[in-house]
Amino acid sequence: MSIFLNKDSKVIVQGITGGEGTKHTALMLKAGTQVVGGVNARKAGTTVTHGETTLPVFGTVKEAIAETGADVSIVFVPPAFTKDAVVEAIDAGIGLVVIITEGVPVQDSAEFWALAQSRTDENGKQITRIIGPNCPGIITPGESLVGITPANITGKGGVGLVSKSGTLTYQMMFELRDLGFSTAIGIGGDPVIGTTHIDALEAFEADPETKAIVMIGEIGGDAEERAAEFIKANVTKPVVGYVAGFTAPEGKTMGHAGAIVSGSAGTAQAKKEALEAAGVKVGKTPSETARLLREVYAGL
Repeated sequence: MSIFLNKDSKVIVQGITGGEGTKHTALMLKAGTQVVGGVNARKAGTTVTHGETTLPVFGTVKEAIAETGADVSIVFVPPAFTKDAVVEAIDAGIGLVVIITEGVPVQDSAEFWALAQSRTDENGKQITRIIGPNCPGIITPGESLVGITPANITGKGGVGLVSKSGTLTYQMMFELRDLGFSTAIGIGGDPVIGTTHIDALEAFEADPETKAIVMIGEIGGDAEERAAEFIKANVTKPVVGYVAGFTAPEGKTMGHAGAIVSGSAGTAQAKKEALEAAGVKVGKTPSETARLLREVYAGL
């Protein structure tokens, strides 16, 4: 089992012919991802070849879905064109869109997020899940990678990981590589993102293969505090946490656009206290967090 992504997921790449799209399509194929094609309106009807795999390039996401049965798209498109690419994917009714692009205007993110929220099926369930923007994507080790996470740093196992930070995602996966992961998701650190900590926690709680959860947050906003309330009320599996940014100065944007502290709101300490009050063990460093998870895991 896994969440949001598995070996049967059929993936298209929006921006497959660009530099990043080309490089990461090759890496995703190598990781076992079922990449079935790409989208570039200017190169519709052509193909791209990676080793023994030749992939068709379509003019639109709708055509790509009709021809390949794709249910996942990954967006490698410059920030100025990202909104159009995501709106096109939502309009086509794709199930999951992963947006790697950094520097997407917050207004654009808010617009495509609202559009995705408004499109529901007959049961009222949102049709298109968004992961990102400004994120490393999602990986179900040994099955599928949709993103830029190195696929060779860990194997399959019982740990679920959700993280605001890309590099800390990689570090935690490497630190816990002996245990392995069900799914690891980098949700991104922008002020407006699609999938949240809470969305991932809810899915991991429901996934029978996930035995324990690691949640990585960072300063800024109140996402971690809200996640703590959700954990207290809804999560029965052990959760271990880490909050990046204990030494960050107040009022200065640090790295991610959402990582800014104002007053006591959004500080690492406030987040740590909220999580600990919900029964989450919080490490002071990524390595200590990995050690805490290992201790919890050994007792399961």
